[in-house]
Amino acid sequence: MSRKSRKNRNIKPTFFVFCEGDTEVAYVNYLRSKYRLPIVIDTKRAGHNISINYIRKYKQQSGSHPKDRTYLIYDMDVVENWNKIKTIKDVSILGSNPCFEFWFLLHFMNQKAFIECSSCVSKLSNYYKGYKKGHLEKGFIDKLESKRSKAIERAKALTFEENPSTNIYEFIEDLETEKSKVR
Repeated sequence: MSRKSRKNRNIKPTFFVFCEGDTEVAYVNYLRSKYRLPIVIDTKRAGHNISINYIRKYKQQSGSHPKDRTYLIYDMDVVENWNKIKTIKDVSILGSNPCFEFWFLLHFMNQKAFIECSSCVSKLSNYYKGYKKGHLEKGFIDKLESKRSKAIERAKALTFEENPSTNIYEFIEDLETEKSKVR
């Protein structure tokens, strides 16, 4: 039975996530397993060539529903790519400046000064020995979980799009809201 033919049932939205890197994919996969919500990830195929036409075609092939939500998760450190992504309409644009690892870093410290991506990764390695981009070990995930509320608080205090900043927490808040409807 297709999602469209279940009109009388309460259909959960599918969360379509388009992103560019292995770290983002690993984290979204973790969130999918944690929240047990339908999350579909498209990574790297579109990359920086992401467009509204690509998104529409992808969702059409996947069997989308009007309740579905679409998220773009990209780093802001490449300004011309970020500026292109910001023009895409009818999606939730999530970013981290300079890179996705900044979101992780906020779990461990209150970083308010300009920072390079390489410094984010280096600092993360100080908080969790063996941290590598694109790989999220259970021990690291456990540390992130225990410090998530502090990271959200720190992220909300920053000015989005400036270095440093992130709004990845918005995706988590949306998942939390949807999960609370299921209970």
